[in-house]
Amino acid sequence: MKPMIRSLVIPALILLLLPAALFGTSLIYGDKIYNPGQLKPVDSRLKVSEGQMAPDFSLRAVSGKPVSLSDFKGKQNVLISFVPAAWTPVCSDQWPGYNLARPLFEKRDTTLLGITTDNIPTLFAWTREMGDLWFEVLSDFWPHGKVADTYGVLRSDGTADRALILVDKKGIIRWIHVSDINVRPELGMIMKALEGLN
Repeated sequence: MKPMIRSLVIPALILLLLPAALFGTSLIYGDKIYNPGQLKPVDSRLKVSEGQMAPDFSLRAVSGKPVSLSDFKGKQNVLISFVPAAWTPVCSDQWPGYNLARPLFEKRDTTLLGITTDNIPTLFAWTREMGDLWFEVLSDFWPHGKVADTYGVLRSDGTADRALILVDKKGIIRWIHVSDINVRPELGMIMKALEGLN
């Protein structure tokens, strides 16, 4: 890695590894986004478990195409990242952080699918503000929250809990982590789960 790139990437990755509880607002956007304040940490009950086949779904992506979980079966592992809402502090830092970690995902033959219950126009504007993401961002807007509900991460207010679900190439759920909605999941924990696939 070239020294100049290393001087930018390494501090950014260290920042991703810090506990997100240290930050009450978006590190990137400050006061430009909506801050809902402290929310109930988890407001859903899982309907899936490790070792079972992941329920398939097909959702419209910001890119305009439909994306199904089954598109990746036999090809790549998939980390499904449910986040509550666009234009909120933790979400606006979580997904851009995965841009910096892209080589770590690719090394482990894993793609990401980001899912929120927001509509496509909202997600389009938000992802453009974040500087485009390398992974597909999917709208679970209609029927509202159907996929989040199927997985058991739909909150009572119609948003999704902050959840990560790792699905292997066979379509089997290998790891589930539902975070405190107010806290960004640590990258190190995700990498450890990916290493467990091998």
